[in-house]
Amino acid sequence: MSVRFILSRVRQLLNRRVVNNSAYFLLAISRATVINEFTLIQCGRDQIIKTATLLSALSPCSFEFLDFSPIHFLLSVPADEGSLAHRRHVPSRLITVESLTDHLDLDRIFGRKVPLHVDLGCGDGSFLCALAQRMPDKNFLGIERLLNRVRTSARKAAILDNVLLLRMEGFYAVRYLLPAESVERFYLLFPDPWPKRGHHRRRIVTPDFLGSIHAALEKNGSIYIATDDVDYFRKIKEIAESNPGFAIREADIDLPQSKFGRIFREKGAPVQWLELRRISPVK
Repeated sequence: MSVRFILSRVRQLLNRRVVNNSAYFLLAISRATVINEFTLIQCGRDQIIKTATLLSALSPCSFEFLDFSPIHFLLSVPADEGSLAHRRHVPSRLITVESLTDHLDLDRIFGRKVPLHVDLGCGDGSFLCALAQRMPDKNFLGIERLLNRVRTSARKAAILDNVLLLRMEGFYAVRYLLPAESVERFYLLFPDPWPKRGHHRRRIVTPDFLGSIHAALEKNGSIYIATDDVDYFRKIKEIAESNPGFAIREADIDLPQSKFGRIFREKGAPVQWLELRRISPVK
């Protein structure tokens, strides 16, 4: 698939109004010799406003395959303000991303400078909002890729001043949008374990992922990870142990119940917890 073909196809989609006029796309260029090269294109209706090349460790297996196009998208088209504030009494809590290559100005976005907690894959927002109510002196950012989940989270967060949402693929947001040493705590609750051996490469927790988490964490910051999958837990722990920048602690942490947490609790399934705390590697 050539670059020219991709740009032509994008223009066709824009002209057919299949996508938002100000949509962002991350398109894979299919070349046998270049596996991790992606072209980031911000599209206007009849013109390409900006292009940039990113060399990343993002896995091609996380691409979404959209029915109407042969193009492989890594990122969904971001929801706009109107799609989330579809009821007048539900103000949007969605962050408008002005650039997919520049760090977020978190102090400006939240309007105050306090510690930031980030829920990766916040789902329906029940855990995120319960935690934000428990700790009003912290800022909370929920990152979620699926639009319906973002809408549900936005309705729950509408009355909370310390919660904002970002519709984005989690690894991308951590790696490219969160400034270095800007997060006090991450939460990664019940990530998809992809239990089939052939699907293991789709798991979010990889050495590169934890490297990006480490860079975004403040000194002594931490990430809490929960899973009901024993095999995945062992693999996460193995990856963490290979990173000298983390101290590892297994613990049953006192946190609000998430949607999946309640489901597994009702089924009597044991949940494995892991806390990874950022430390300075011994030289």
